[in-house]
Amino acid sequence: MASPCVVGRAVGPQVRYGSGVTSTPTPEAPSFDAVFANKPVILAPMEDITDDVFRRLCRGVGADVCVTEFVNVEGLLRGCRNAKRKIRLSEDDVLTSIQIYGSSPERLAEAARVAADARPFYVDINCGCWVPKIAGRGAGAGWLRDPKAMVEMAAMVVRAVDAPVTVKTRIGYGPESDMPIVDLARRLEDVGVRALTVHCRTAQMGHSGAADWSWARKAREAVKIPVIVNGDVRSGEDAVRAIAETGCAGVMVGRRAIEHPWVFREAYGLLREGRTVPQPTAQERIALCKEHLRANVAARGEPHGVRCTRRHLSGYLHGLPGASKLRQELNLCDSLEGCLAILDGARALAA
Repeated sequence: MASPCVVGRAVGPQVRYGSGVTSTPTPEAPSFDAVFANKPVILAPMEDITDDVFRRLCRGVGADVCVTEFVNVEGLLRGCRNAKRKIRLSEDDVLTSIQIYGSSPERLAEAARVAADARPFYVDINCGCWVPKIAGRGAGAGWLRDPKAMVEMAAMVVRAVDAPVTVKTRIGYGPESDMPIVDLARRLEDVGVRALTVHCRTAQMGHSGAADWSWARKAREAVKIPVIVNGDVRSGEDAVRAIAETGCAGVMVGRRAIEHPWVFREAYGLLREGRTVPQPTAQERIALCKEHLRANVAARGEPHGVRCTRRHLSGYLHGLPGASKLRQELNLCDSLEGCLAILDGARALAA
């Protein structure tokens, strides 16, 4: 029986933010294998970041695959409004994965069925979130404390759904001298996991220290399924280097995309076309600010839509004349009309 919190896709065009182009959505997704054979550059799941608006924006500048904010399985199974929002996919979410997290194998399997009913490109299991309130309760990177249990859980989720199931994890919990990721990759492949994303830090490292891509290479060498390298991919050049050094099938970009979503087109240009894409112009940066503000206000209303866009604007405006003063003015403005007027003034200065 279908869960009462299953949400189908809403109909809507794909808006390529900042480009002025609206396109008809692709009716069918390419196959899983075809996408991962083409060096995909993937938008990482990020809480309060990778919502519908930001996914559309990133697709518009070259992201091949996007992953939703992570979804708490308990909230999803209880029909919580926020969890339902996170799995609501529009027609242009053809290449969007839904990521779920939890500490109970049975609840994860049940939630995976709900997520799969929303028709994502694949269902991803979060086994990498290091935040204490998640990992400390046995979810996210907490699974790395017991790799055997993690594999058994993944097997249960794989059996529960027809959709491809993937796992995003870290090289170990830390501070292991010999990280478990290589053996873990083999065992996850054995139970039917279709792809593995490796954030190349331990859980205890969080976001500190350098990501050690060599572990992604070792995992990739041990399996036949696609391995995606994640961690410290901050430019198109990083994406090329990460794939060259690891032989991985693709890369996943997280925090850099928040402030500089053009990283996707930079990676696309180098990986697919062998060319360096110019940095965004001042006019492009301002246009993206305006489009993101409009879209968030349309989705969330004022002032919340304005406020939740601020975390992005600082990066979007980087390098503009008077950027510091401009950011201060935007941070004090709660109305869409006021923010657009401030940005129009900046555009005139940058012209």
